Amino acid sequence: MQGLFFDAPLIGVLELVHVSRKTGVLTADAGLPFTLSFQEGEVVMGGIIDWQGLDAIYACPLLPDQGSFSFTVQAVDGEALAPYGKITADWARYSDDWSQICAVVGSPSAMFRGNLPLFDSAEGRSIRAAARSAQLPLFEVAERVLAGVKAGRLSPVERYSWYSLRHKHQLGSGRGGRVAASLDGERNMGELVEDGFSVSELRDYLISEIRSGLRFSGCGWVLRDLLWEREFLEGRK
Repeated sequence: MQGLFFDAPLIGVLELVHVSRKTGVLTADAGLPFTLSFQEGEVVMGGIIDWQGLDAIYACPLLPDQGSFSFTVQAVDGEALAPYGKITADWARYSDDWSQICAVVGSPSAMFRGNLPLFDSAEGRSIRAAARSAQLPLFEVAERVLAGVKAGRLSPVERYSWYSLRHKHQLGSGRGGRVAASLDGERNMGELVEDGFSVSELRDYLISEIRSGLRFSGCGWVLRDLLWEREFLEGRK
């Protein structure tokens, strides 16, 4: 089974897989690539590249108006992450709420500091780092940051978690332009910003490379956050 979201909405595809109790993997690309694994119609795993689990699923677009999908029947092991109806209901709610949060904060990679626990150090902290440190759900911490920003208790640091990435570009690929020529595996993305590269061109480079097959630990959440930032931050400038 395969098709375009223009012709077959994702929620309809999910419902078909569920009611027909299919076992296999749904691969989708709606600007953001993600997968869902089903065992007899129940979701047992899913996410964005290496970022897997319910947090990752709920960060995927539920109502894409473009892109494609395919479903491959294959053996899948695992237990349901939650009842199908709960997953789709929560996914719809989180999808809308993430858009409202990112419209203010940009993405979970954005760093903040101020008069709130987890963010009260001089250098600040990203939403993702705070969630990992406190072992709290990512969405819960993002909601706290949103409230803190609106209350004037938190301010953005103008840095992002992905600034720490170091990558040595394979120049023979023919991609990447001047960003690729500067990636020697020694300097990280934040240092390139300090050297004069714009945040937007580094975002564009990373998005293009990950979508072209670049893989590293955390590339799934990096891609998700970069796309959110492109959508919600770059239009403000």
